[in-house]
Amino acid sequence: MPHSADIGSKRLVALKPIAWARWLTDDPTIETGELVTGEFQWLSRTEDVLVKVVSPQGGRFLIANEIQLRPDRHIDLRMRAYAALAEERYRLRVYPVVVNILPPRGQTPIIDRYQSEFMGLIARQDFKVINLWEEPVSLVFERDLTALLPFVPILQGGQTEGSLEQALRLIRADQDMAELEPLLAFFASFVFDTETVQRIMRWDMAVLRESPWYQEILEEGLERGLEQGLERGLEQGLERGLERGLEQGLEQGLERGLERGRRLEREELLVRILKRRFGDAPAELSQQISELETEQLSELLDVVLEASSLAQVEAFLRALLANESETNQP
Repeated sequence: MPHSADIGSKRLVALKPIAWARWLTDDPTIETGELVTGEFQWLSRTEDVLVKVVSPQGGRFLIANEIQLRPDRHIDLRMRAYAALAEERYRLRVYPVVVNILPPRGQTPIIDRYQSEFMGLIARQDFKVINLWEEPVSLVFERDLTALLPFVPILQGGQTEGSLEQALRLIRADQDMAELEPLLAFFASFVFDTETVQRIMRWDMAVLRESPWYQEILEEGLERGLEQGLERGLEQGLERGLERGLEQGLEQGLERGLERGRRLEREELLVRILKRRFGDAPAELSQQISELETEQLSELLDVVLEASSLAQVEAFLRALLANESETNQP
């Protein structure tokens, strides 16, 4: 039976918190480390990891760690609040760190401090930023960083079958790390084709869909699609409002915008996953995908996630279009 992929940041760090703390702080003198609750009344997410540590260099202090899939342009506000709340609750100095798993999309900046000035008052909160794609894969094996084993394929120099196989051997050698295997398979699918991952790991796509990381990527696609759809829908609605009345135009614009948003997010997510698994799709295939209805995109997405080759996807798409053509005939 395959292991569950439902594993989050706290569980990863809890495997070996001392090694994790030493890596985040570059302090090899840290001697003890334990996870403490970082769930505050007004601030709580599953990606927050609060570790209490002791070292000759820093004494007793807290590491407030945020692990996020991609850089967030508002992370400075969050880390300011997170560090302050942790310090107030535990009365300990706080070392805040942000770990970015994947590179930012578009022009999203990578922020490493909060700073503001208002009416002569200045507030500032620095925090360390670690981008996993810039970290060398060798550090995982040299420093016994168990928490980073699932991310080996996306680390610098980790895009080799040898690195993937080494990470897999380490995970399978320790029963306590068995649940990391599907997470490793999930991030391996960002780098290797399906056949390679299946040959090396024998992973199950149905299990990977349970991963909170998969859900975050899915939600990211939904959010972007809805934003685009609402923007275009409102624009169309306002134009028609000049002709038929503002109220009617806005209603139609919002309704069509939401529908267009749902369709756009499915199409964008489908094309992105298709490219990840099989490389760039032929122009004809992309054109056919753009002609599908929202429900048909959902059907095709299921096939793309589980197909073993691009040919299977193309065959299903041809059948889908042929069936639509027969349905529309008088």
